[in-house]
Amino acid sequence: MDDGVEGRDRAGSGVALGGFDRRRFLGVAAAGAFSLAACGMTGCDSTADVSPGAGHGRTESERSAAGERRRSGSPDWRIRSLGPPDAIEGYADKVSVLPGEAFGLHVSTTAPGFRVSAYRIGWYGGAQARLVWRSGQVAGRHQHPPRLESGTRTVQADWERTTVVRTDGWPEGAYLLRLDAESGQRYVPMIVRSASASGATLLMHAAATWQAYNQWGGYSLYEGKDGAYGNRSLAVSFDRPYDKNGAEKFLVYERAAVVLAERLRIPLAYTTGVDVHLAPSVLRDATTVVSLGHDEYWTPEQRRYVTRARDAGTNLVFLGANSCFRRVRLEPMGTGAARRVVCYKTDYQDDPYLVDHPSMPTNDFRSPPAAQPESSMTGLLYEGYPTDAPYVVHGADHWIFAGTGVKRGDSFNHLVGVEYDRVMPEAPSPGPMEIVAHSPLVCKGRSSYSDSAYYTVPSGAGVFAAGTMRWVEALMAGTRENGRNHGMNARTGAFVTRTTENVLRAFAVGPATKSMATAHDNVRNVYGHTADGTGT
Repeated sequence: MDDGVEGRDRAGSGVALGGFDRRRFLGVAAAGAFSLAACGMTGCDSTADVSPGAGHGRTESERSAAGERRRSGSPDWRIRSLGPPDAIEGYADKVSVLPGEAFGLHVSTTAPGFRVSAYRIGWYGGAQARLVWRSGQVAGRHQHPPRLESGTRTVQADWERTTVVRTDGWPEGAYLLRLDAESGQRYVPMIVRSASASGATLLMHAAATWQAYNQWGGYSLYEGKDGAYGNRSLAVSFDRPYDKNGAEKFLVYERAAVVLAERLRIPLAYTTGVDVHLAPSVLRDATTVVSLGHDEYWTPEQRRYVTRARDAGTNLVFLGANSCFRRVRLEPMGTGAARRVVCYKTDYQDDPYLVDHPSMPTNDFRSPPAAQPESSMTGLLYEGYPTDAPYVVHGADHWIFAGTGVKRGDSFNHLVGVEYDRVMPEAPSPGPMEIVAHSPLVCKGRSSYSDSAYYTVPSGAGVFAAGTMRWVEALMAGTRENGRNHGMNARTGAFVTRTTENVLRAFAVGPATKSMATAHDNVRNVYGHTADGTGT
């Protein structure tokens, strides 16, 4: 759920504040926690260059990336005019490609022709994008209306392929393809993914979540054409354009984090959650995996692979809230494999797949019959929507906040929202768990808290979870790129930027406890319990 969709309850959580029934939860989910000795904290130099972890040499792709980041940007990458809804819209037949691979574009337009401009997102001296390729004039045509699949109410455009785009010479990264017609403009997102993230920070784009919220054709995993939850899609297809400007979820919840990471000059790699599901080898020897601002929909396989990476020493960063909340299945459809995202939610028992696979429902991870709360990986548990509250610093002397100048109790208005996570002492969570921000709030008339937390595990990996969905949005608060900044100011933007820099730089050198401190468990002090609810 996010600011663009109202009412978590209609999405099937059943109860306000995320549907977390503590008695039922304790009966169906096995609690688990790690035990590590706590130690003191060390500082972090946020201005130093960062090299890959020990044993990882500079690769040719890393040298190429360093050169790419020095290139001049293209400030004209933004859409100037959307035009009417059917002016131009399109989709790619792949979620991502390796460098040099081709993909098809399926485009419908009222104009006689159009061009495609491929912009790579990055720092580029503040321009935030660089034009990598531009097509010649492509003949346009207005394609047929979408098809609605009965049963699952899945919208599929099923358009003819308009053109093929070849990516020879394109650097790895996150791209926006801008479709330019005289009648209007739209984006099509594309990730040129990395074959390996060894020694690098891996940015994992939330393609399944983009598609879950996509209302193009009148249906999403949240509502049908009449706005009713009961008439929503039970499965959604990548074989259709994204609604609005074509890339809203990427622009709001991911772009600013990509720009920041590129500016830091740390080794980076790129993938999507879909690709981690299909080819988990990309996680091998990554220093860090970054889940971006709204990463709600995961397959069980993706979650299992990311957890294994953590347990092998890869750090994890969750720059949002509501992460890994929904369990989904990927299926082939239309243009290829993994083109359909299945999530029956509260109607999971109606899924025919469940008959032969009873342990694989497509509902919330925390819910029966296969309860696996997200807190066992993220450290936090999603609790509620909507809220708007100040972010309150608790552990001001923690290395995560180095250089921010904050003191305990300092607050940043509007940074907590619209969805939030918190440490839940009853929930299965790794430990030691250190709460670094503890923010009072009210959600649907009920008082609670949002937490930012840091935990460490025996592999040496560290995990940071921001606990608020506005974290990535706040990176540009107070600038001309603030977008939906919800009233957040430049002070908040500077604080979130420096904190994120600290985490990414520290984690980029390898397992967190090799360079920084093991987390100091303070859940008992903050909540009166240990993280696993044992009270000992």
